[in-house]
Amino acid sequence: MENHLKCKLAADALTFCLGINQARTPNIVMIAAAAGFDAIYVDLEHNPTSLETCSMLCVTAIAAGITPMVRIGSQDGHLAARVLDGGAQGLMIPHINSAAEAAAIVTACRFPPVGHRSAGGAGPALAYQPMAQGEINDFLNRETLLLAMLETPRAIEQADAIAAVPGIDGLHIGSNDLCCEMGIPGRYRDPRYLAAVEHAGHAARSRGKCLGIGGILFDHDLQTEIVRRGARYLTAGNDVQYLLRAAKADIDRMRTIPVP
Repeated sequence: MENHLKCKLAADALTFCLGINQARTPNIVMIAAAAGFDAIYVDLEHNPTSLETCSMLCVTAIAAGITPMVRIGSQDGHLAARVLDGGAQGLMIPHINSAAEAAAIVTACRFPPVGHRSAGGAGPALAYQPMAQGEINDFLNRETLLLAMLETPRAIEQADAIAAVPGIDGLHIGSNDLCCEMGIPGRYRDPRYLAAVEHAGHAARSRGKCLGIGGILFDHDLQTEIVRRGARYLTAGNDVQYLLRAAKADIDRMRTIPVP
């Protein structure tokens, strides 16, 4: 089960991910695939989605031909490994501020000799195909995408060191948290935020890694600028935002219908 997102990022292609925040059924994953997204990410940080539901959504994504990513809510290595065992092909790890923290998550999520992830046998990420454990280790080490989330000024300062950690595939800026920590909440055109993106983008590219960005929504000009500064993986929005945006626009339009 090839990780299509990881292949595209390795080719320096621009990719788009739909965040799943409140939806709980496989339909949302099929809708994401029909809309043309390259990936979905299940958000386990900011909502009460269970691991069982997370696994169901990930398995559906694999079947739909798009990459299932998961943002876990902490740097808990046991949780990260369980999410991967449940079918995730990639993880976004929040609040990474140092190379040591990045290395710890690699240890939990990569099999020996790269890390020390516990062997669980064939699972959804392998389509349950019987394989020797050595083959499983090599395949999942190669296909699993690990992104370290940078969400503080300190993390931006350490971007090069974090990107240099073997086993980390890329950096991902959590724009909302980063701007809050910088004292400029929601101000994504602020030169300080854009300089942080450029710094992280340079760090990632100099280490042969990718840069992802979350939080920059529905602003084509700004998204274009973010891509110019190095981003190749954009979280384009989530289920709630897309539903509200489309529904409100339609309701506002229908409110103008004259009543005879």
